[in-house]
Amino acid sequence: MQRDAHRIRFLTLLAALALTACGGGGGTAGANAPMTQPTPTPTATPTPYAGPTAMPANAALRVPAGFIVSQIASVPGAREVAALPNGDLIVGTASANVVIVPNAESPGAVGTPTTFATVPDIEAAGVAYGAGAVFVGSNHHVYRIPYTNGAQSGTPQAVAGVRTLDDGGHNTTSVAVSGTTLYVGVGSTCNACVETDDPTRATIQRMGVDGSGMTTWAKRWRNPMALATNPANGTVWAGGAGQDLLAQGHPYEYLDAVSTRPAGADYGWPDCEENRVAYTPGADCSNVVVPTIEFPAYSTIMSATFYPASQTGAYTFPATYRGGLFVSLHGSWHTLNGSIPIDPPHVAFVAMNGDVPVTPVNWNDPTAQWTDFFNGFQDASGNRIGRTTGIAVGAQGSLFVADDTGGAIYRIRPAGTAGSAIRRAGR
Repeated sequence: MQRDAHRIRFLTLLAALALTACGGGGGTAGANAPMTQPTPTPTATPTPYAGPTAMPANAALRVPAGFIVSQIASVPGAREVAALPNGDLIVGTASANVVIVPNAESPGAVGTPTTFATVPDIEAAGVAYGAGAVFVGSNHHVYRIPYTNGAQSGTPQAVAGVRTLDDGGHNTTSVAVSGTTLYVGVGSTCNACVETDDPTRATIQRMGVDGSGMTTWAKRWRNPMALATNPANGTVWAGGAGQDLLAQGHPYEYLDAVSTRPAGADYGWPDCEENRVAYTPGADCSNVVVPTIEFPAYSTIMSATFYPASQTGAYTFPATYRGGLFVSLHGSWHTLNGSIPIDPPHVAFVAMNGDVPVTPVNWNDPTAQWTDFFNGFQDASGNRIGRTTGIAVGAQGSLFVADDTGGAIYRIRPAGTAGSAIRRAGR
């Protein structure tokens, strides 16, 4: 079983990581920190490459048996992605441009990517679709772009301001729409500090889709990303990373159904991490939220999407994936023995029952709740051909994954669905 492979890898790294500090600086764990544990490196999916594609993907990449992966477009600095109802795909980027990939759900080749909008700011990385608009999160603002079906361009309208000061830190902004409500993740200025100058930092903001009623919904969240709406009920989830440079392999990263928590929910950073563990001596962690899904430290959760339980279309995934959560992980910059990144870029799958993970969180095993779905971006020597970022489900059921290092947009479909024969014929 693949999960067993993760655990075996977890154990084999134990001795090495026990002697290796996390890379990048001299932070230390608080007096009440847990015993150190290594971070497991997920192994490659033990199934062969899924075969011919319309635009062949790199042969090193792996998806489970029964699926086909294609590289359908090139978008430099591709970050989060959002699927539109007509089959087009919106791509946020590390620049000020928001890109559209026309006909991303076509049976074969797609349209040429073009600029959908340019915002008057940098890092238009966060994108979402809902309430008749495309929403974009940049360094300092959230923009609403009214959308009509089939539109290939739009005009941004600023609806909210974030990061009111130019003080660095985590500068990308993630967004998610649920009905007429907008959730916005705003990262901290630092690795570990108390934010005092800017009330939007290290928070998730909640507001109307027009920016009205902006309020802090969750706080002390180091870098809230991977905002995702469960289409079955409108619940909004978000992912987060704990501070770096603490105990080896800690703190774990997490996802949580943030919209189900009360306003002002406290996630504890930097004092309390994981299962209410105090990383600041003497910190009171008794009222801190305990997240419901965990990943290894330094996985770098970038984006997430629910596969709709009621999905229809030519490329609908098998029933075992419907209702589940796909999570895109950027991989670590921290290295093992100063050379090999601890965690590779990959896409994981978390089986869900509504908003409850099928496998409960286990704070002693950060690999227990998920299985690998799309990997092969990093070889045994630590060399990388890409880093996964945005992820979304298309109108016809395809899974789209972005890669900001390679500037690629990948499309994953079940083998044997409409269009597979065309790809095999090379047309």
